[in-house]
Amino acid sequence: MTHIQMQGKKARIAVAGAVVAVAATAWGVTALVDPGHDTNHQNVSRQTDDPAQGAGDPQAPGKPGGQVPDGIAHASESGGNAVNITIDDGPDPKWTPKVLEVLKKYDVKAVFCMIGPQAKARPDLVKAVVAAGHRLCDHTMDHNTGMDKKPLEYQQQQILDAKKQIEDAAGGGAKVEYYRAPGGAFTPGSRALAAAHGMRPLGWNIDTKDFSKPGAAAIVNTVKSEIGNGPTILFHDGGGDRSQSVEALDQVLAWLKEQGRPTGFPVVTGPST
Repeated sequence: MTHIQMQGKKARIAVAGAVVAVAATAWGVTALVDPGHDTNHQNVSRQTDDPAQGAGDPQAPGKPGGQVPDGIAHASESGGNAVNITIDDGPDPKWTPKVLEVLKKYDVKAVFCMIGPQAKARPDLVKAVVAAGHRLCDHTMDHNTGMDKKPLEYQQQQILDAKKQIEDAAGGGAKVEYYRAPGGAFTPGSRALAAAHGMRPLGWNIDTKDFSKPGAAAIVNTVKSEIGNGPTILFHDGGGDRSQSVEALDQVLAWLKEQGRPTGFPVVTGPST
C-alpha cells in the first residue's frame, strides 16, 4: 500500500463569495490512490499540492459550508473489522444488474461510483441501485485519469456536471455522497470542491485489478492477500466485460462471510483512515 504525506502552507479557496480553508498549517492526508483502469494500472499515489494543478487556487468554485471533511476516506462507518465494497465505472446495462444480484444474495450494501453520462443514459439502473439501499459516488463525466494535471475549472465541470446527472437519474431527492477521482487523481482543490458540495473524497485500500481480467481466482486471491491493507475494496461493473468481476465478487463476499467480516459504508463525516 502506497501513501503520500503532504506538508504545505495554509491554503484557502474562495467559495461562492466565502472563503473555505483547504488545509491546516500541515496537511496530513494519507492517500491510497489508483492511476487508472487500463493495462498500465499500478497502485501509486498521485495526489498533488502543485498550485498549478488546483491546490489553493483563489478562484476555486464551490459553495460555502462544506458539510463533510475533504480528507480521503478509507475507514468504514461500521468500524471494527468491517469492509467497504465499492463498484466503479458503471452503470452498465449488462453487468450492474448482475452485481446487484450478488450483493442482494449476501445482503451487502455497496458504493457505486458512476460516470455521469452513463448514469444519465441508464436512470433505471441508478434508481435500482438506490432502491436496493446502496450509495452513490461521483466518478466524473469522462473518467479522465489525468485530472490532477488539469485546471480546477475543468475539474469543477467534470465533478459537478456528473453529480447533477447522477442525482437527476436517481430522482426522488437521492444524493451523491462521495467523490472518487478517476485513477485516484485527486488534488487538494478538487477534494475541497467535492466536500463543499457534500461529497466525501473516497479512496481505497485494496485494488482487485479486476479491470485487467486476470481471472476470478486471481482477483479473489488479491483480496485475501491484501485484506490487511485496510477496509475499502475496489471492484468494477463498467469498462468492458466484467464477468470475472461478478464471479470474484460472489466468492469474495462468501469468504468475508466465512471470516465473520461484516460490510459497511465508507465514512462520510468520520476520519479518513
